[in-house]
Amino acid sequence: MAMKENRLAQEKSPYLRQHAHNPVDWFPWGPEAFAKAQAENKLIFLSIGYSTCYWCHVMEKECFEREEVAAPLNQDFISVKVDREEHPEVDEIYMAAVIAMNRQGGWPMSVFLTPDLKPFWGGTYVPRPQFLDLLARVQEAWREHPAQIRAGGEKLLQYLQTEDEAATLASPLQETLEKFLQQSSARFDPLHGGFGPAPKFPSTMTLRLLLRLKSPAALPMVERSLEAMASGGIYDQLGGGFHRYSTDVQWLVPHFEKMLYDNALLAVVYLEAFQRTSRALYRQIATETLDYLLRDMRSPDGGFFAAEDAGDVGAEGEFYVWSLADLQKSLTPELLAELPFPVSEAGNFEHTNILANPRASLSEEARRLLLKTRNQRPRPHRDEKILTAWNGLALTALAQAGAVLGEEKFLAAAQDLATFVRTRLWDGKNLLRRYCEGEAKYFGTASDYAYFIEGLITLYQADWNEDWLLWARTLQERMDTDFWDDKQGGYFTAAAQETNLIVRKKDRDDGALPSPNSVALRNLYRLAQYFQDPAQEARAEKLRSFLQPLFTQIPFAAADAIQSLFFASHETLVLRGTEGREFQKLFLPGLSLLCARADESALPLAAGKSVRPAAYFCEHGACLAPLSPGEALAKAAQRPLPG
Repeated sequence: MAMKENRLAQEKSPYLRQHAHNPVDWFPWGPEAFAKAQAENKLIFLSIGYSTCYWCHVMEKECFEREEVAAPLNQDFISVKVDREEHPEVDEIYMAAVIAMNRQGGWPMSVFLTPDLKPFWGGTYVPRPQFLDLLARVQEAWREHPAQIRAGGEKLLQYLQTEDEAATLASPLQETLEKFLQQSSARFDPLHGGFGPAPKFPSTMTLRLLLRLKSPAALPMVERSLEAMASGGIYDQLGGGFHRYSTDVQWLVPHFEKMLYDNALLAVVYLEAFQRTSRALYRQIATETLDYLLRDMRSPDGGFFAAEDAGDVGAEGEFYVWSLADLQKSLTPELLAELPFPVSEAGNFEHTNILANPRASLSEEARRLLLKTRNQRPRPHRDEKILTAWNGLALTALAQAGAVLGEEKFLAAAQDLATFVRTRLWDGKNLLRRYCEGEAKYFGTASDYAYFIEGLITLYQADWNEDWLLWARTLQERMDTDFWDDKQGGYFTAAAQETNLIVRKKDRDDGALPSPNSVALRNLYRLAQYFQDPAQEARAEKLRSFLQPLFTQIPFAAADAIQSLFFASHETLVLRGTEGREFQKLFLPGLSLLCARADESALPLAAGKSVRPAAYFCEHGACLAPLSPGEALAKAAQRPLPG
């Protein structure tokens, strides 16, 4: 007998479809659910997660697939299921509420709302016995003390609406960098690399800023971290690409899901480390990571899928781990003896072996045979929605790789990706958020705009096609119209057109992803210089003021924004009559490259400059006397780091 479907079967989101056969009468986020809650005066149970979230799968099997749980949910509540990757603006609001109530958050997120969407209780994963008890107690409280529930929701709403308006005196950049270095050093793990205890995350924004500092303490922290991650189980030693995070301090045992955004961000860190140090290891890891994206995460149309799962409940990671018997079946005795990983019958993870800590390079023959065996296993679920924000990060990584490494396959993939977004996720007025099964949907968020604008600027610096810059300027103007806060500065997460939000939030600090405000600051400075636009310069300075409390108090939480400050001087190297390939390979933080190859250019800095081979160093629109390309290359290579 076919299982009955609920409303989620009509959705495109893989996460929502995973719940389409639950006995819970789920609603997607939207007016139908909210109108029913108001009409029937019922509380809303809001469940937020994503398709590759392991504990979301656990809670589904323990709770949402059970009739005993569905019965009280269907009788007493309006149940709403949200894919946080489709609705980051919703996730941000209710995650802030959960953290306010519990001092920590995570997914699956479980929140109870009044009929007018105000949260009054929230948490994360709840086992079935406790969840059943919770449902009964919440319903009893709503039945007997509705005024208290509403008052609690109103109080929490007021907290969410509170904006830190405290004036903060600007601190000099050097003082900010010194404080950032102190906070990074205090958190650094000198034995295993990375920052803080387990679970240990890659901290890509911190590593990128440390790469830019001239302090002798900075680069060793970066190198120890990059080496440890590259040799650990967090890195897929066979297929390339990084898992989400390490459950231990040694980077050995990962949470096995793979996210597009992690791999895009980490590819950039390794590329920049290669630029600065010329170490072959960093080039190798960056290349293998991007090859993984091209091979396993790219759609036929040129966009990139969101994520790969960690595995089924109770079998997390089994696609990636090896018993000794599996290795013996896959390899000849000679190849097994030469395997560079320490392996044994006891293993290093639940009686299996995570391939990690290589003593030498894995031979291509051993890699081929092991991949052949692994590819015969059932692959983890892949979330095939295409998110504009995460594709913006991938665009930056691919374009930068194409320029730095001279790899045509990466540059071509970047160009195809930009064309895909322009064709499928841009309607000529709005950038849309998600593409899945032929459908583009939802207004873009601030992250969609900021990340993709930066990707276009990076792509311009890889292929010198000014159309990318012109489109970036158009998108920035749209972002300014739909997201900018005229009163206090900064960009709201959600567009002004969004409805059913109890508050519009703004991100300051970095998390697993950079704050859209920190990326936007970088974009504004660079576009202001490219187009000599004083309005964008003024907006950048107001945005800098909005971010200033982080620079002064917790610079470790604002690493991405701090590196944006390096562009405040508007240093630009204008190239005429040269391809500029050698300049693209240099590590030049804070310096924008402009290569005008044609007589006509839409970029003001190129105006009036001869098309003969020459290079001009410019700052705030004023350019020094021209140099030969060779002289300029030597000067750029000797450019001191800013920190």
